[in-house]
Amino acid sequence: MPTLTLAQANQIISAALAHSKAAGYKPMGIAVLDDAGNVKAFASEDGASMFRFDIARGKAWAAVGMGASSRALAERAKDNPNFFVALAATAGGKFLPQPGAVLIKDAQGTILGAVGASGGTGDEDEAICKAGVAAAGLVSG
Repeated sequence: MPTLTLAQANQIISAALAHSKAAGYKPMGIAVLDDAGNVKAFASEDGASMFRFDIARGKAWAAVGMGASSRALAERAKDNPNFFVALAATAGGKFLPQPGAVLIKDAQGTILGAVGASGGTGDEDEAICKAGVAAAGLVSG
């Protein structure tokens, strides 16, 4: 069964940070999780605030746990807020359905994990995650 390697996770982070810097975004935190929700790699840019890890991980954890981007989960939460509040409580606060995380898939569509970012707007966070995944030769979802 395919797995996300540490080298791929680090490549995702490096490319995401490069995209962020080129775009002039604020300092970011980026978390890459495997398909079981375990942290594979994390980076916090100089100047990133203290909550960046928790937020980035929460977005990625929600995405990998539900098999959808955190943007899609934010949309679903609008129609069923009680369910998503219950999920966050059940997950001990690790579940954050807000834009800024995408699934990491191989070419066959197998979910390998997720990457989440925090530091910019949800759109900025999501954009750098997608750039990182693409740079690693993988597919975002």
